[in-house]
Amino acid sequence: MMLRLLIVDDEPVARRRLRRLVREIGDIDIAGEAGDGGSAVSAIRTLKPDIVLLDVQMPEMDGFEVLKSIGREALPDVIFVTAFDQYALRAFEVHALDFLLKPVSAEKLAGALERARTRIAERRGARVDPRVVALLDDLATRRRFLSRLPVKLRGKLVVVDLADVDWIEAADNYVTLHVGVQTYPARETMGRLERELDPERFVRIHRSAIVQVDRIKELLPDFHGDFVVVLRNGARVTLSRTYRRKVEAILRREL
Repeated sequence: MMLRLLIVDDEPVARRRLRRLVREIGDIDIAGEAGDGGSAVSAIRTLKPDIVLLDVQMPEMDGFEVLKSIGREALPDVIFVTAFDQYALRAFEVHALDFLLKPVSAEKLAGALERARTRIAERRGARVDPRVVALLDDLATRRRFLSRLPVKLRGKLVVVDLADVDWIEAADNYVTLHVGVQTYPARETMGRLERELDPERFVRIHRSAIVQVDRIKELLPDFHGDFVVVLRNGARVTLSRTYRRKVEAILRREL
């Protein structure tokens, strides 16, 4: 059975790679491509593909928003393509959905497409995958947290993926996003960011510092009853007693 497939990714290089890998596998008709969420919605409605290789992290409209915009009656089979994103991976694992981590390997793509072929045959004409419907129901009941932040840098707007941020530092009326060795100033307040960030991924440890939890490597006690939080990139940030309970809650252990 020849299946029709749509490739959705905002990066041209990633689309070219997926196109080449799919053609090497064979027995798949690439019906089209889309480079953003809005185009993806239109392409799915127009082309009615059997399978969509859907990038999760896209600006303006991400992969989840694409699916919500299509409507449940028109949902194709979906294989999610994602950079490492704890929020997305948890959602896929909970609902036993297929996902491919970038850079996508030929072997894993072939396996995902074969499973999609089996699912489509087993549904016997029923178009909608109930697992995708369950995912959308799950997302609808959860608050969507901030995942990207546009910042002005040297006369242009740069969109920073918050999954890449190690920690955030207060600086007067601005904050500074620390991403590896790069820093990005943003006109935001710590209070507003703290409310908009996923509390399972980010924790405020000081009035002037928020860290991404999975970047924490160790906590060193100091002489004043506080701790120094050492991040995986070597950065050291003070954990004040005021915010200690928040860290204990997210680690589920007393310090």
